Amino acid sequence: MSKREVVVLTDVSLITCVVQRGVADKIVQVAYETGAQGATVHFAKGMGIRERLGVFGVAVEVEKEVINIVVSTDQVERVFERMYLAGELDTPGMGIMYITPLDKAATYIPPEVLEKLSEHDHGHGTATEFEPVKA
Repeated sequence: MSKREVVVLTDVSLITCVVQRGVADKIVQVAYETGAQGATVHFAKGMGIRERLGVFGVAVEVEKEVINIVVSTDQVERVFERMYLAGELDTPGMGIMYITPLDKAATYIPPEVLEKLSEHDHGHGTATEFEPVKA
């Protein structure tokens, strides 16, 4: 039987962005260009005050796209800002973003990446922290 480990990432945050339908692809592309490694996008239906927003009377669509991206803590501010600007979230009715610190996350990480992270972490203390856990 082969040895199995769970690699637990402990220095990561979740960026969640809720936007109008059709905007997610542009935001995800910018996140990739900024250093994000992956994204999950799903559809949702918005609820709440949606008939009119603000003094401009902007109609807000109920169909939404929700983007979830896990990034290292040292990248989170940069990725967040670029996503915000790409989604034009400074415009009324375009959406909302928030960051959730994660206690731990786990996924497959190629051995060569783990080795680089380990070297970088021991030398500088700025890489995403991880700890192998025997399964």
